[in-house]
Amino acid sequence: MDVTPDFASKLRAWRQKRGLSQLDLALQADVSQRHISFLELRRTAPSREMVMRLCAVLDLPLREQNALLLAAGFAPVWRQSSPGTTEMAMIDRALDFMLAQHEPFPAFVLDRRWHLLRANRGGQRFAGFLLGVPLFAPDPEAPVNLADAFLAPEPMRPLFTNWREVVNQFIRGVRADALADGTDETKALFDRLLGYPDVRSVLDATPTDGGPDPVLSMHIEKGDTRMKLFTTLATLGTPLDITAQEIRVECFFPADDASAEIFKRWAAA
Repeated sequence: MDVTPDFASKLRAWRQKRGLSQLDLALQADVSQRHISFLELRRTAPSREMVMRLCAVLDLPLREQNALLLAAGFAPVWRQSSPGTTEMAMIDRALDFMLAQHEPFPAFVLDRRWHLLRANRGGQRFAGFLLGVPLFAPDPEAPVNLADAFLAPEPMRPLFTNWREVVNQFIRGVRADALADGTDETKALFDRLLGYPDVRSVLDATPTDGGPDPVLSMHIEKGDTRMKLFTTLATLGTPLDITAQEIRVECFFPADDASAEIFKRWAAA
């Protein structure tokens, strides 16, 4: 079997993204440096087992593992199920449970690139508050990108009184995602976000000490409403499906009693 140029270039690119020399990769994959060199020079063809071993050492996401297998001439291993299908039923039930348990506080289901797929009622009320509508129900067929909404000049940015501090951390996370998954789509998202006014200068700024709290809180002001929130991000621990691996659940927590009371009051209205 002839090794495609695509496989050789993908392997070299991923090795370099991970900051590994050919010797580093060889040692971790338990092969000779010569073998890695021959793979990158298209002088030898990898076995399916070797491709999977390299994927494991390079810590490739499932989507990119399939891409490397295809480039080497092998069938993909990992499936990609659509939300709402029988294959995803157990995951959907778990997500619904997590969202319900977090009421009355906001919780959102996102994909890897910050598209909003679903929200609990607390999340719909919170998004509606930020956007100036009673409730904002996500449309999975045409999902809003929360990263764009947060970094664009309008409508959410003016509501965050510590926007620069929060964005400094957020955009660094998007950059880490782009380096980790290595896809053109995530890089395009990162480049698009950098194009918004002030974002590049915020990224280049030195992170500041957020004070005595162990996490950075978002400070939001709109009219007479003031709230402080922090978030957690959860992923599935042992995904065997591309869609499942790329799901994230972001939960918002009040950072003080006054903020907690706002969400409780909204839920009771």
